[in-house]
Amino acid sequence: MTAPVFLADGGELADAVRSGGGTVVLEGPEGRHAVSVKRLRPGEEVVLTDGAGTGVAGTVGNVSGKDRLEVAVTSVLAEAEPRPLITVVQALPKGDRGELAVEMLTETGVDRIVPWAASRCVTQWRGERGAKSLRKWQSAAREAGKQARRLRFPEVADLATTAQVAQVLRDAGLGVVLHEEGSESLSAAELPADGGIVLVVGPEGGVAPEELASFAEAGARPCRLGPTVLRTSTAGTAATALLMARSGRWS
Repeated sequence: MTAPVFLADGGELADAVRSGGGTVVLEGPEGRHAVSVKRLRPGEEVVLTDGAGTGVAGTVGNVSGKDRLEVAVTSVLAEAEPRPLITVVQALPKGDRGELAVEMLTETGVDRIVPWAASRCVTQWRGERGAKSLRKWQSAAREAGKQARRLRFPEVADLATTAQVAQVLRDAGLGVVLHEEGSESLSAAELPADGGIVLVVGPEGGVAPEELASFAEAGARPCRLGPTVLRTSTAGTAATALLMARSGRWS
């Protein structure tokens, strides 16, 4: 198995990256997970990352208590920003399906996730409940990033309105609204030579006509995935996987 990945904060990781060696202490919640859950012991290999594309590989040294271990750095790691960048605009699903969508998108390799308050969303993020829900999505992306052995975790943006999503689409090299009645298949859509790709995934009730019109004005095209209709929590992952293969990011 590949070495497990942990998120390391603070200056020690930056110092180790600059010097190409030294020792990094992992403690607190991440240290507790490494020691008490993963039960890492001296001599085992680990990877520490800042979640932004930089990290180190190392060997576990001294383990003390239930939440502290030292990692002797053996090499510096770097994950370049991928091309094309893939953003998924995810309408808010019901229940915990939003966190499931974030987990799967992260494991598939998406670079940015934008929660969208579509007009037909049953779930609404307001006040402290909205802030708590956003934190859950961000935590899901962080944990899935470690599970997927990524050095660069996806950004989970603030909740976006339809107007804000339209602006994201205007800035994209390719904007796509996943739609079962789309005249074009995503598997045949021409990928951009430059710029990122933005996928819009609607809610359980579908994308409203006025939202489709707004996104079309911003340059987005309605595309279908295939003959079956996927749930809002799985459609983005399927589309991302297709684009990963077509763009060469999985080659």
